[in-house]
Amino acid sequence: MDENIIKRNELLAQKVIKGLESRNMTGYYAASKEEALKKALELIPEGASVTMGGAMSAHEIGLVEAVKNGNYKFIDRDKYEDKRAAMLDGYDADVFLSSTNAMTDDGVLINIDGNSNRVSAIAQGPKKVIFIVGMNKVCSDVDAAMKRARNVAAPTNAQRFGLTTPCSKLGSCMNCKSPDTICCQILITRYSRHAGRIHVILVNDNLGF
Repeated sequence: MDENIIKRNELLAQKVIKGLESRNMTGYYAASKEEALKKALELIPEGASVTMGGAMSAHEIGLVEAVKNGNYKFIDRDKYEDKRAAMLDGYDADVFLSSTNAMTDDGVLINIDGNSNRVSAIAQGPKKVIFIVGMNKVCSDVDAAMKRARNVAAPTNAQRFGLTTPCSKLGSCMNCKSPDTICCQILITRYSRHAGRIHVILVNDNLGF
């Protein structure tokens, strides 16, 4: 990565971290995927129950594999026949792993969900939430973050899941009411009432969608 981009990311991350602190959330900056993985594992106690939403960024830094192979109780939705039971078990987990569809440079997180298990767990449920966030997802304000979530993250995820939404065919949000829509619930996390619950690891890389 270009040295100027690295420096820019470092400076921007410090602004984001200050914004998170003002919102009763904790931020960290990782210069690499390896550093991000190390920090994430430091935040997860051994023996903890861990679950996740569809966080590609957590996969990309090797966190999901590390948790599955480590001394943790991983609640794996793919191994449940009853998906609702998996979601309910996950709701009471010690740690929830996630990414974010977008966030502002002053610490507001924007997430869009179809089944809403991810946004509900972020809002309330698991005792700790750890976000893995590539610097490519940091936007200037809530409006820009919302546009990114709806016009970049949502169409890409709709295509990934093979859904027949207008955005999957056209590449941008059509504000649809398609039965396949994954934009059912939109969560804006602007403050955490519980200190020590939400942790955001900013990674000097392009991660996720």
